[in-house]
Amino acid sequence: MLKVISAAILIAQLFPTAPPGVNRLDANARAAGNRKAIAVAIGRALFKTRWPAQVLNVYADGFGGHDIAGLRISGEHFHGAVTRDRFVEEVASLVQEAFAASPVDEVDVWASIPLRLGKDVVVAGDLAKPSSRTVFTVSIRRGERSDALIRRMRGSDGVYWDQEWAHADLK
Repeated sequence: MLKVISAAILIAQLFPTAPPGVNRLDANARAAGNRKAIAVAIGRALFKTRWPAQVLNVYADGFGGHDIAGLRISGEHFHGAVTRDRFVEEVASLVQEAFAASPVDEVDVWASIPLRLGKDVVVAGDLAKPSSRTVFTVSIRRGERSDALIRRMRGSDGVYWDQEWAHADLK
C-alpha cells in the first residue's frame, strides 16, 4: 500500500492535474474503437492529468474475448521539456493508469508526428498519402510490472524508437 501511495504522489508531482471537467469532455471526443466504452473509461482516467507529451486519442478494440487499448500520443509540441527518461516515465504512468481504469489485456502506445505535406497532397481516399509518421511504439501486456517496463523501454527491448526523432526532440 505504501508503494501505491508513493507512486501516486510521484505521479502528481511529475504530471499536474487538468482543469475539472476536461477528462469527461476529452474522453468522449477522443475515444474510438469497437469497445468505445472502455476507451472512454481510460480517457476519463488519463485526461485528468496534463501530460508533458499530450495524449491525442484512446482506442479500445475487442476480438476473440480479448480487449486491447491503444494510446496515441503527440511526438511534438510538448507541455514543457521532455527528456528520453521523462518520456519513458510518462509512458509507464499512462500504461499503469490505463490498466487501472479498464479490464484490457494489453495496452499499445505509440507517438506520432505530422508530416509536412504540400498543398496538393491527397490525405483521404484511394490516393491518400500518409499524413503522420510513427516515432515510438511499445506494447505492454497486463501483469508486466512498471519497473520491468521502464527497464525494457530504456534498453529498447521490444520498443521502436525513431532515433532521429529521439535525438532531436527528446532533450
